Amino acid sequence: MANDPLAPLIAPLTDLPGIAERLARLLARAIGGTRVVDLLLHLPESHVDRRARPRLAELRPGEVATVIAELVRLERPESPRQPWRLTLGDGSGFADLVFFRPHAGITALTPGTELAISGAVTLSAGRPAFVHPEHLHPAARAALIPAIEPVWPLTTGLAAWQVRKAMAAALARLPTFPEWIDPTLRHRRGWMAFTEALRAWQAPETPPDPLARQRLAYDELFADQLRLALLRARRRARPGRALTGDGHLRAQALAAFGHALTAGQCRALAEIDADLAAPRPMRRLLQGDVGSGKTIIALLAMLRAAEAGAQAALMVPTEILARQHWRTFAALSPVPVAILTGASTAAERREALAGLASGAIPLVIGTHALFQREVTFDDLALAVIDEQHRFGVAQRNEFGAKGRRADILMMTATPIPRTLLLTHWGEMEVSRLAEKPAGRPKITTTLHAAAQLPAVIAALARALATGARVYWICPLVEDTAASDLAAAEARFAALAARFPGRVTLAHGRQKSAEREAALAAFAAGEKPLLVATTVVEVGVDVPEATVMVIEHAERFGLAQLHQLRGRIGRGARASYCLLVHADGGGAAEQRLALLRDTTDGFAIANADFRLRGGGDALGTRQSGEPGFRLAALPRDEALLRIARSDAAVLLTRDPALASERGRAARLALRLFGARGRGESG
Repeated sequence: MANDPLAPLIAPLTDLPGIAERLARLLARAIGGTRVVDLLLHLPESHVDRRARPRLAELRPGEVATVIAELVRLERPESPRQPWRLTLGDGSGFADLVFFRPHAGITALTPGTELAISGAVTLSAGRPAFVHPEHLHPAARAALIPAIEPVWPLTTGLAAWQVRKAMAAALARLPTFPEWIDPTLRHRRGWMAFTEALRAWQAPETPPDPLARQRLAYDELFADQLRLALLRARRRARPGRALTGDGHLRAQALAAFGHALTAGQCRALAEIDADLAAPRPMRRLLQGDVGSGKTIIALLAMLRAAEAGAQAALMVPTEILARQHWRTFAALSPVPVAILTGASTAAERREALAGLASGAIPLVIGTHALFQREVTFDDLALAVIDEQHRFGVAQRNEFGAKGRRADILMMTATPIPRTLLLTHWGEMEVSRLAEKPAGRPKITTTLHAAAQLPAVIAALARALATGARVYWICPLVEDTAASDLAAAEARFAALAARFPGRVTLAHGRQKSAEREAALAAFAAGEKPLLVATTVVEVGVDVPEATVMVIEHAERFGLAQLHQLRGRIGRGARASYCLLVHADGGGAAEQRLALLRDTTDGFAIANADFRLRGGGDALGTRQSGEPGFRLAALPRDEALLRIARSDAAVLLTRDPALASERGRAARLALRLFGARGRGESG
């Protein structure tokens, strides 16, 4: 540790002079870590330029100024609701200091005291004024006012001057790091050294160069991409098992399917087959838009495992989705398919467990119940995880560990922007289904203000009269005093009164049997209008459904709205999605217009990502999604692509990271991994 350049940086905050336990706790809350490096990588949100030093007569409202002036008069308020007013003079003119709740040090000031003040200039009672200025010191201590002041994110109880003092102590510990960036790239970009860039942003003497922030962002992205590249290389080096088959089971399934695969499906299946046949574990993400045909690809991949004499399992997040996949697989698969969920009967469960343990059942579909301890396989060779972002990292790993060096195929219907593919999913190979099977009808999407709800219901009545089946989606189950959002139970009651005997209700708080009965009545056409929450977002496949109404659509993410809309347009008839938004939608209405204008899920995902950023781009926040400290996506997407290429080139030339640059890159991995993103499964 004595020769470790990172030792002073991975030390606790209390190692810094003047940082006691209480202040360290406040700092840790603000910076999201307990070490010196966490403080150093806590970048300011902005910088305030305090270099302007005008005379009082030159003050202009709206500007930030630093002045040296004499206190001429202190005016005490006549009532607690009035402010304290201190008049300043410097021979050129006058200005006021205004305080509504001054501390004792201010009220004790006496005329004749010379002060140094810095803050935003306003007009008060017709005269230039500083209202609660950020800095007020005796003139002899004017040097305490920084020329360029960083503005860091703070927390309750933490003052900016405390962060500034701690940051100065942390910067004093910064070593001179060897360069981990490719020298040609650094020269072409005009980037300064890492430590120089960090000082320029954290303690600038002049307005910081945007190239300094760009350099810092690149460093973090490079370390992230290098980590992912190393992870991929380690996984490829692990021994796996080759799964090959003669195709006879697949041929039978495709004959029962009755449709030719799309070019995209053929390409994805070929990529999966190549992984299955390779003597290393597969770790692939199958990404397909709503209705792109991922289910048949999953079945064919699982049948390849069965052809090889092994077993395959498909895990899904909900019982509804499990039942839907099971019905599809049972109709197409030439080998037995079991289902295992929390709602399975005791007899179903006993039969499934026995068949899986003996190998008599080669395929199984289930929910979280699949990774319970009592579920054992004779030879699980392929684990498929649908809607994989709904499962935690530990759950996914536990599921895969049920097999002996099992291959893992993850699937998602949530279109993923390229930026996220390079970060969160960067350690996996990716197959993308960008086209839909032929014959899918167009879905027309329209926007409606809440005031137009009676017209929407009238249109609904006309659709029902033609035999249509309709989804009505609400964001909540029941009304609450604290919310004005549409509630499914209240909407169900209103629509049931309007269309007696024709409406049913489904939401997550119902018992499984009650919800299944409601969905079955809707699918059979007995109740052609289904009022539901997002419980129908996945796993409900009713080709006859052609209309969807979504209330308070502005409260949903675009990706989730696209998923919901995917419940219609599954048959041969034209389909319609009506998005009802709050009156005076403004920006929300503009965002919904993106959904109205395209049914391309990838275009929608990219637009949603650029509007909302990466933290919740998939609609379900989870550990491991991009959470950078120095970089920001999608702003730095171009840098991310360069970093990915640079990391790959470095590892190709120096796989052991033993060269001078390789050893420097190891330091970058440690520096940015101190509070880095966990492995994503």
